[in-house]
Amino acid sequence: MRRNRKVKILATIGPASSSEEMLKKLFEAGADVFRINMSHTDHELMRTLVGRIRAVEAAVGRPIGILADLQGPKLRVGKFANVKEALTLGQTFTLDDNPEPGTSKRVYLPHPEILSSVEPGHRLLIDDGKLELKAVKSDGKSITCTVVAGSGISDKKGVSLPDTDLPVGALTEKDRADLDAVLATGVDWVALSFVQRPEDLAEARKIARGRALIMAKIEKPQAVARLPEIIELSDALMVARGDLGVEMPIEAVPGIQKQITRAARRAGKPVVIATQMLESMITAPVPTRAEVSDVSIAVFEGADAIMLSAESAAGAYPVEAVAMMNRIATKVEADPTYAGIINAQRSEPEATGADAISLAAREIAETLKLSAIISYTASGTTGLRAARERPQVPIVALSPILNTARRLSLLWGTHCVVSPDATDLDDMVDRACRIALEEGFGKPGDRVIITAGVPLRTPGSTNMLRIAYVGSDTH
Repeated sequence: MRRNRKVKILATIGPASSSEEMLKKLFEAGADVFRINMSHTDHELMRTLVGRIRAVEAAVGRPIGILADLQGPKLRVGKFANVKEALTLGQTFTLDDNPEPGTSKRVYLPHPEILSSVEPGHRLLIDDGKLELKAVKSDGKSITCTVVAGSGISDKKGVSLPDTDLPVGALTEKDRADLDAVLATGVDWVALSFVQRPEDLAEARKIARGRALIMAKIEKPQAVARLPEIIELSDALMVARGDLGVEMPIEAVPGIQKQITRAARRAGKPVVIATQMLESMITAPVPTRAEVSDVSIAVFEGADAIMLSAESAAGAYPVEAVAMMNRIATKVEADPTYAGIINAQRSEPEATGADAISLAAREIAETLKLSAIISYTASGTTGLRAARERPQVPIVALSPILNTARRLSLLWGTHCVVSPDATDLDDMVDRACRIALEEGFGKPGDRVIITAGVPLRTPGSTNMLRIAYVGSDTH
């Protein structure tokens, strides 16, 4: 089954979509990668879900990627004597280290790292920004604040700190246990929440040891400020617009989304746009016009993937949501303005042989109107470089390694096929042409361009281009 679009669709699994039958329907509707949210999934259920996805993969005969999304630190206030309290604008309210139940004047904050890090002038956003406090005084044991916006607070509400750089890593004890568990099942991608600095990625990388690729979720102002360094240390990025819109002015999020997308594209790292893309489809069979436009903007920008969260995990219309996303993306990519917008943001290749080969492959394919670019890739690097060029023609990534093909299923414009290694150059060309024919990327007489490394089976040695005819003995 080949997709008629370049952008990939990531669907979150949840109560509405966890059966094998439903997973198969979601794949057939257009889902390329499935996301397991570890905030709501224990290890036993996670292993069951991975098993079901792998069963669907075997049934459909296509590599399917799995992303495990770690919860990250959850910062919350304590409980109140009356469950909730009304507050008035301008009043003083204190967060402290006293575990007694809260009142309208104070509440317990069980996070010493916050108490010691917040400085006067810093904002504290409670309950996704519904209550905004401004720190007036801090002594390491309590933070005295003024109520700036909002009218109430209740038990265990989340705390966001847009102005404060917290001395905590992105991985909690729960995350470390979850990471070990998901790596043992062979998931392809791990998304890291609460990334503030490049060092936050180092621990996850050390634990993963290459068994899964690491995706940094950009959801904090501190991460936006250090984006180039974070991009360098991550394998992919997710624009987590929900938390980003709490911690930063909501009107700044569209511009930040574009900045992150373009920076990731320049670096040749996949980028996923997430949160509330078709939010109304949680309860309605069709989205709003504004949501359709939102999805289309991510596609026009050349994002690698667009993601559904509650729409596919807990909504009433999971299959319809995936199908709708598929239809929007397909229509946008057929728009006469699409190619021009994608081309305008293309980045310069790096001064490496592999980058030069990828650039040349795109230019030759587009000039000669070839049917496809066929890239042999063991590690996935050649596939990444081919996708970075955003060619008008499809990319077919051939890999002898199933894990590589699964990882590349997240990549823009890349159709992954697991194929045994070629024995020699002629076998490589024959195999590429045959697969192009079988997978629907060319008919007899069409031409494709093949990129590979010679000698064969040498990682990172992409140095060869070959134009070949499909369904012909003449190469």
